[in-house]
Amino acid sequence: MKGMLESAVPPNRWDLYRVLSEPVRLRLLALAAEEELAIGELAELLGESQPNVSRHVAPLKQAGLVVVRKQGTRALVRLREGATEDAVVADALASGRALCEADAPESLVSRIDGVLRARDAVAREYFAAPRRTPADASSPRPPMELGAYLAALAVLLPRRDLAVDAGTGDGGLLEVLAPIYDRVIALDRSDVQLAEARARVRARGFANVTLLEGDLSGAEVRRAVGQGADVVFAARLLHHAPKPAAFVGALARLLSPGGSLVVLDYARHEDESMREAADIWLGFEPSELKKFAHAAGLEKVVVSPLSSALVTSGPDHHLPWQVLVGTKPAASKGNGSGA
Repeated sequence: MKGMLESAVPPNRWDLYRVLSEPVRLRLLALAAEEELAIGELAELLGESQPNVSRHVAPLKQAGLVVVRKQGTRALVRLREGATEDAVVADALASGRALCEADAPESLVSRIDGVLRARDAVAREYFAAPRRTPADASSPRPPMELGAYLAALAVLLPRRDLAVDAGTGDGGLLEVLAPIYDRVIALDRSDVQLAEARARVRARGFANVTLLEGDLSGAEVRRAVGQGADVVFAARLLHHAPKPAAFVGALARLLSPGGSLVVLDYARHEDESMREAADIWLGFEPSELKKFAHAAGLEKVVVSPLSSALVTSGPDHHLPWQVLVGTKPAASKGNGSGA
């Protein structure tokens, strides 16, 4: 054997055949090749119990075929990079896909998309509920996170034509962006959240702010952004994204050549209570953020921790914060990862 499996597979070749002789493991391998999925999600897709799925994951992990990583109490499973360089594994993967396709009328991709939509539904439901009273909306206050926003924006000030605030929520970040940039486009998928942002914009007199409802890849958003933004800012949004790498790619596509992406989010933590706030991911390692940014075609990528003194209160002030900054090449090298 060669590649990444060389030192990971069982020493006896026949043992690899034994590991791959179980149909459930073949199906599991096919699912893990399509998307990194939690044990519970795999159990739902396979129609198996979670303990049984964990039992089948163990030999696949031991054989070096899958990677399992912890996110709080969840275990996420994905196919190991380079695994299909082995002809036996490639054949097993094809067999697993065929078994999955034979299990149900829906395609394998459709079923996985359903799981990802279920992830997204939690966040949609959470943000559809108003968070502020009408009295709060009529007299908005500067965000408590203002110090963190300013620290992240400090290196971006020379380019001030257009800023995009992705996932603006109640518009707290507009308190920072509107005074700095000539134009600001603030996006959100929730009309409830945009109503609160609209109240803030009116109260502050931010005539240079355009509010849009929709997804990053929507036609209206693309028309509004035009040739691209000088900066796209995503504050505490990535941990709600069903597919973080694809989300970073969609953010990067809104940039003009030479423009910068700023992602403010949590570093890895173990506070499971944050799932009650629709958090899909319990933060990210700096290496994960860099990988997302490089896959999106960004360069000059820097991930920096933020001092806890900059976030003094709020339900997430106890979490570790970090900021990713990456720049789209002046001569574009590609479109980044898909959304």
